[in-house]
Amino acid sequence: MKAFLWLLLSLTVLAVPTKRDAAPTVAIEHPSATFIGKAGDVETFNNIPFAQQPTGSLRLKPPQPLETGLGTVQATGSSVSCPQMYFTTDTSEFPTSIIGMLADIPLLQTVTGASEECLSLDIRRPAGTTAESKLPVLLWIFGGGFELGTKAMYDGSNLVSTSVDLNMPVVYVAINYRVGGFGFLPGKEIKEDGSANLGLLDQRRALEWVADNIEAFGGDPDKVTIWGESAGAISIFDQMVLYDGNNTYNEKPLFRGAIMDSGSVVPADPVDGVKGQQVYDTVVSAAGCSSSNDTLNCLRELDYTDFLNAANSVPGIIGYHSVALSYVPRPDGTALTASPDVLGKAGKYAKVPFIIGDQEDEGTLFALFQSNITTVDEVVEYLSKYFFYDASIEQLQELVALYPDTTTYGSPFRTGTDNNWYPQFKRLAAILGDLVFTITRRAFLSYAEQITPDLPFWSYLSSYDYGTPVLGTFHGSDILQVCMGIWPDYASKSIYSYYFSFVYTLDPNSNRGSYPEWPQWKGDRQLMHFNASDGGLLTDDFRNGTYEYILQYADVMHI
Repeated sequence: MKAFLWLLLSLTVLAVPTKRDAAPTVAIEHPSATFIGKAGDVETFNNIPFAQQPTGSLRLKPPQPLETGLGTVQATGSSVSCPQMYFTTDTSEFPTSIIGMLADIPLLQTVTGASEECLSLDIRRPAGTTAESKLPVLLWIFGGGFELGTKAMYDGSNLVSTSVDLNMPVVYVAINYRVGGFGFLPGKEIKEDGSANLGLLDQRRALEWVADNIEAFGGDPDKVTIWGESAGAISIFDQMVLYDGNNTYNEKPLFRGAIMDSGSVVPADPVDGVKGQQVYDTVVSAAGCSSSNDTLNCLRELDYTDFLNAANSVPGIIGYHSVALSYVPRPDGTALTASPDVLGKAGKYAKVPFIIGDQEDEGTLFALFQSNITTVDEVVEYLSKYFFYDASIEQLQELVALYPDTTTYGSPFRTGTDNNWYPQFKRLAAILGDLVFTITRRAFLSYAEQITPDLPFWSYLSSYDYGTPVLGTFHGSDILQVCMGIWPDYASKSIYSYYFSFVYTLDPNSNRGSYPEWPQWKGDRQLMHFNASDGGLLTDDFRNGTYEYILQYADVMHI
């Protein structure tokens, strides 16, 4: 009986409603609005609009500021996404085209929270944060080859919790921007309309919203660090070179520091160049707009699903064409005045301290689909046909010759004869990883060392997934390790300490605790080498032949 009474009492206690924390509420003025978030150790606010939604006549137009107040907004729903290009719908690429057609069904896009009404941002902050807190701000830009990705994939609560545990609390902001044909459609028609690089302009508009409003959420608009991975990291560099390096808004810089994980300089042909025009014409044809007197207006007037399928009719990143991207930031003469490599070499970038680094095996993920390439000559032909239109066969032969054998020069690196998925896999993986990520990073750092010798910057190489079959420490593996903290090993813990120190003081060493000092790259060109169980220094001189080749032929290495 006593046991029964004890059980009954326990159930009664459990049934008594507990007092819930009040929902956090924040009011802003630009434009006027009140946002109601979700309480917890980390307070959350989702889907805060930072621009007018790019629908109807605003499709394929630069983002427009919000002009009217929003009233009271429940910012507690699931985080939304912009339209995605999961797979191409090009029928010549079977079976990915079939998958692409299925992925573009409105129902499936809706299930993933994707729609054109997507220009919004999410905010995470420690519980109890007020407008007087003035915490540093960490603003995240997602990756995905400029074709897919969303802020919804990066909740940020774990990062905020970790920042609190390290006594370096931050306000975290994740932004959406238009991807694929919605955000990076090229072509002379786009350039003449002033509607190029819309995704980058979305990012800039979000940064301006943060400058206007983040103080109300407890963030310090003068202490914003922008951080991204892959296309997000490339976007970070592009934000540094946008408008020839002018990152000011209302006479104040929009960000004071930058972190680039697996991405920086991507040389690109003009938005109205041969490659860009091919993409535009393909989309127009797939949309049935070729006979229109105004093809761009025809695209704007299409039903959402019809435009989505047309925009996705070009080759995608998940497939044979790999990182020969259809959609990528391209020089437009206005916002992006020249190819990013040209702007970097000319010193036309925002002079802010930065961290930049790579995974050891950046290219393996992008070399999985080309198993028909079995000879060195076929590697040269592949690069010539899909990547570097301006490079001669002789120049590309010289490049490929820098990777004479897959045992030493193949990726996954340091694995000998193992992991060669097909005869040219390790060679192609090494070349793609170096040209798009690892060695182009070194080229930019060498320019920065000459142009801005007093500017602090640090670099790294991650090898914490060494031994993973076929992939090694692959592109994007840092998302699991760093952003999501799935493996709380040495690499994850040390990177958190370094990064939050940088966000606070613009120096990764200031609050690093017991972790080794991370020297600036310039001078001895030392990388912090992150492994699963320890970290050390590595000289940034591996595959120097490729580095010298890139410096010599940068003008023909445009995607």
